[in-house]
Formats: sequence, structure tokens, C-alpha cells
Amino acid sequence: MSILILTACIIFLILQIAWFKINPFIAFIITSLLAALFLGLPIETISPVLQKGLGEMLGSITLIIVFGTCIGKLAVSSGAAKVIAKTVMNWTGRKYVRLGLMITGFIIGIPLFYSVGFVLLVPLIFSVAHQFKLSKVYLGIPMLASLSVAHGFLPPHPSPMALSSILKADIGLVLIYGIIIAIPTILIAGLWFSTRFKNIKTESDHEILNVEEITNEGKLPSFGLSLFSALFPVFGLTITSLLPLISDNAKLIAVCKIIGDPSIIMLLSLLLCTYTLGIKMNRSMSSVMDDYTQAIKDVALIVLIVGGAGCLKEVMIVSGVNETIVATLNQVNIHPFLLAWIMAAIIRICVGSATAAGLMTASVLLPLLQSNDLDPNLFVLSVGAGSLMCSHVNDPSFWMFKEYFNISLKDTFKSWTVMESLVSVLGIVFIFILNALIH
Repeated sequence: MSILILTACIIFLILQIAWFKINPFIAFIITSLLAALFLGLPIETISPVLQKGLGEMLGSITLIIVFGTCIGKLAVSSGAAKVIAKTVMNWTGRKYVRLGLMITGFIIGIPLFYSVGFVLLVPLIFSVAHQFKLSKVYLGIPMLASLSVAHGFLPPHPSPMALSSILKADIGLVLIYGIIIAIPTILIAGLWFSTRFKNIKTESDHEILNVEEITNEGKLPSFGLSLFSALFPVFGLTITSLLPLISDNAKLIAVCKIIGDPSIIMLLSLLLCTYTLGIKMNRSMSSVMDDYTQAIKDVALIVLIVGGAGCLKEVMIVSGVNETIVATLNQVNIHPFLLAWIMAAIIRICVGSATAAGLMTASVLLPLLQSNDLDPNLFVLSVGAGSLMCSHVNDPSFWMFKEYFNISLKDTFKSWTVMESLVSVLGIVFIFILNALIH
């Protein structure tokens, strides 16, 4: 019964947004309340559950989104994004522009958290789209597919790292296997699939990051300065991740943990960009702050929608629907890799969080791994692939993609949701192929 209630709630959520045109944030709150009631949560606990879900979701990504959007806005208004786009495109040329973006997304996506990579790379996608008069979705899918694969498959991202720890896998082998599987996956789900969206249009001229809005009163930054400023979080996270691995100094490790937090890195990056792309380029502080103010206003709706998704996710977790799904799947007699993939996929569809889906699945299936002669490294990747399945309205990334690219709900399903599903399905297919070759 709980699974039927969950299914009905998700359908109702989609109908509110797509049919009745209700604001997604309000739709999430209404659906969360109804789900809590029908799933039997005590009335007095419903409000605290929603508040916890909202707070935990926003607490983990709000600063990243806001700081990243401010950096993106400044990179655009200072001309830095245009400088980067022009230089990169001179290297790759129009013919191979999507391949260049895909490779860039994959390399940057390995050390960079998904949310950070998304908000940092979107301005580059927009600048290239404006320069070559191409669809933003057509250009964006290859790069974002690379980020998604890195997020679900590759350490040091939270889910693969946690899964490797739970399942006693070798992080180095997980990374190697993950890269082997990721390459054909993004070539198909990113590069090939994106050819379907050459003519997809945005709903209006409004964009969160308007590539034509260059307000720099002084000179344009150099390519080196632009790249260093925009990708400073990549360097910061990479250094703070590697230093603890090569040093036993307790103080150094503690400092790396503090500075290496994505929110702290993003704040330091914002301060750096304020100088390198603002003050150093002869812009006044008030002009830079005006950019930040506008960026925060533009991203407010995305932040609220993300919080609404957190409310629904928390209701599902507290009500125990996930455990019901897991218990049902445990009775199915199929290959453990496929079982892990299906279980992670269903939980992902229900709660929207790839990390949550992966951790729930790994915790339940740990005894299965211990009782079978399975490769724990491929088991980690099986769970990771399943956790990327079918991103839809309860996934914050779905709304980030829709709102940043300013496309319709229908086009978001056709592009983003199908791309994520392809990544997931291709991932498990290549895992079985690799398993056959290795063992």
C-alpha cells in the first residue's frame, strides 16, 4: 500500500506542475503534506519532518548554488566567460565543440562536486552557444552527462567514496573501472544523444546568466586569469583532497578538511573573483555587488524548489517507504549486480537523491556481497549506476537544469531525464561487459 501511495503522490506532483501550472515549490509542499498524511505519519510530526527536509537539503547546497551563480554572473559580465569560450573554441573548432565541452566536463567533474561543476560550467555553455548560435541544450547535454557520470561513478565524490567504504572496495580500482565504463557511456548518452536537440529553444529570452550582458567598464581579463578565477574551486578541491593522502601531518589534514569543504571553497573563489574579475579589471565594488544582487534574485526560485524536493524526500525516508521497496526487491532471484542497480534506481526515482539511493542500497545489500563471490569494485559501480536513474521532478538537479536552461517541463523530461536514464542503463550494461572481461 505504501508503494501505491508513493506512486500516486509522484503522479499528483507531476500533474500539479504540468497540468495545473502550480509553482513547483508550492506543489512540493502540498504533495509532501498529503504524502505524510496518507503514509500515516503522526500529525504533530509532519511539520518538523518538512522543516528538517527543507533545512537539510538547503543547508547542503544553498551556499554552493548562490556563490556559484554569483561567480558565473561576474564571469559573464566581466567578459571572462567569453574569453574562455573563444579560446577553447579556437582550439577545438565548431565541428568538435561538443566533444571539447564533454572532455572538459569530465576532467573537471572528477575532483569537483556536481553542484559546483554545474553552476561553474553553465556560463561556458551559454557563451559557446551564443558565439556559435547553437542550442544551449545541444551543447550542454555532453558536458552535463560527463559531470553526472563522475558524480555517480568516480571517487572522490561522496556517493562512490561512501559506497567504497561500506562495501570494502578498493578506491583506486573503483576509479579505474569507473573511468573505463564512463568513457563509452558519455560518448553515447552525451555526445550521440545530444544530436537530437539541435533546434530546441528556450521559452523566452530570459536567462539566469545572460551571455550578452557584459558590463565591464575596463579591460577584458586574459585567458589565464579567466580560467584560473573560474576554475579556482577545481584547484582548491584537488589540492585539499590530495594533500591528506600524501601527508601524515595532522594539522595539515585538519586545514584541508576545513578549506576543502565545497561551501568554503566557493566563498574563497567568490572573494578571489571579486578582485581578479572585478576590482583588478577597473570595476567599482558597487558594480560588482550589483551583479551579485541580481544573481541571487535570479537563483532564488531554484533554491526554493530544491528545498521543496527535500521536504518530499524526508517524508519518504521517515515513513519507511524505502525499506518496503528494499524488502520487496530482496525476494527477487536475479544477479546481485542487477539487483543492486534496480534497487538503487527505484529508490532514486522515489527520493530524488542519488547519494541517498546509493547509501540505502549499499547498506541493505552488504550481506549479499559478503555471502557471494562478487567483485566489490563493480558492485559499487552497479549501485552508482542505478542511483543516477530517471532524474525527474523530485530531483533538485532536474529543476536546476530546467531553470538554468529555461526550457519547458516537457523538453526537460525529453533531454535531462532521458540522458540520466541512458547514463544509468549504459552504466550497468558496460559493468556486465567489464565483469565478463575481467572474470
